[in-house]
Amino acid sequence: MTPTQPPPYPPPEPSPDPGAGSGHGQGHGHSHSHGPAAPVSRHLRKVIAAILIPFAAAVLIGLAVLWPGGAPAHERTGVGFDRQTQDATVTKVVEVSCQSVNASGGVPTGDTSTAEGSSAQQQADGTCKKATIRVDTGDDKGRTFNEIVQPDQTRQLEQGQEVVVAYEPSAPEDLQYSVTDVNRRFPLALLAGIFALAVVAVGRLRGVMALVALAVSFLVLNFFILPAILQGSNPLVVAVVGASAIMLLALYLCHGLSARTSVAVLGTLISLLLIGVLGSVFIGWAALTGNTDDNTGLIHGLYPGIDMSGLLLAGVIIGSLGVLDDVTVTQTSAVWELHEANPSMGRRGLYRAGIRIGRDHIASVVNTLVLAYAGAALPLLLLFSIAQSGVGTVANSELVAVEIVRTLIGSIGLVASVPVTTVLAALVVSADRPPAGVREGRGQEEGRGRAQVPDARSATGRGGRGRRRKR
Repeated sequence: MTPTQPPPYPPPEPSPDPGAGSGHGQGHGHSHSHGPAAPVSRHLRKVIAAILIPFAAAVLIGLAVLWPGGAPAHERTGVGFDRQTQDATVTKVVEVSCQSVNASGGVPTGDTSTAEGSSAQQQADGTCKKATIRVDTGDDKGRTFNEIVQPDQTRQLEQGQEVVVAYEPSAPEDLQYSVTDVNRRFPLALLAGIFALAVVAVGRLRGVMALVALAVSFLVLNFFILPAILQGSNPLVVAVVGASAIMLLALYLCHGLSARTSVAVLGTLISLLLIGVLGSVFIGWAALTGNTDDNTGLIHGLYPGIDMSGLLLAGVIIGSLGVLDDVTVTQTSAVWELHEANPSMGRRGLYRAGIRIGRDHIASVVNTLVLAYAGAALPLLLLFSIAQSGVGTVANSELVAVEIVRTLIGSIGLVASVPVTTVLAALVVSADRPPAGVREGRGQEEGRGRAQVPDARSATGRGGRGRRRKR
């Protein structure tokens, strides 16, 4: 063999189909993390549509059948949140002797080592505050009344402070109004504005769509789920229909109408069904009534027809939906990106790579869910700790058992959503049949690549010294 210089490689011919791509065959025909998902073949779109269109139609029918048209009216009880309230302002605060303003006026003789005895002693010997409060809204706008603030009260009133007052028309005139809370609407609105700006600044258009999806979720919750339950509809059915509507609207608004989003919807739906089945079985088996505090007791008193255990199950389903969306979208996007990075990877390889990502996601999300529920129930856990109750006694009480069942069922649904969504995504991207033009372009690229491989190897063998010198 003579050491002649090999002829130069011919330049690659331009692809006749602009969608065929170049280099790795699909590199420019697919979008990446910041663009829309790569379209799949028409055949696969038909398969996905055959599953999701009947599901979406069933959700629309459920919304139409169960639509409540507003919450049913009832007479206010004056208990808890079920009372008339108005905005007011503290106009004046003066210090007065507690003994002169307390009703009894007597000297306490109880044991001051107890909380009740100590409070009575403070009310007798301490300095109280007499606050003058002006009503700012309603029919009695401009009316003033006085309220005594004891020294051991948690909330102390200050001049100029904005408060919320409750109105009870059946009480004596000087006792019709009373302070119930601080008016904190402005700081909450400011915090919500900062949150919205942060989401839009970082997420841009996706952030805007996420806020729209959040608003839609609140609308479905306030105008469908809550009024339908109050009107006596089955809480489980209402929760399933409402959660499905929120899922469809939120996912497609945030992530676009694509096969990738549809796979996430399917994964979320399957996981929600699992959560519903497990919740129905274990809530009934553990005999959880759902009537665990004053608020649920008030609801049951006002609307005795509501199934409180069904309401508990509805809360489990709706509470799990938000985290499920996060897990399923992340897993679907991971499998799609793996396929775009290596189109030759089969369904098994895609599943194995995707499930490795999912395991890390499972560990963090489950821990987050457990800590979220523990944080919400922290005052209750402190009470059990003070009482020095055993773990078995604490877990067996319905107050804690409800949170345990809620946490574990939601966590099982989250864990199951990872393999389910990963399998669906791997099957969809590996079974994709691209259009004929794209297949033709890919075949030409693969043929040119195979034709060039022997030449490249022979050139490497002939030019071995040159390659060593470059190293």
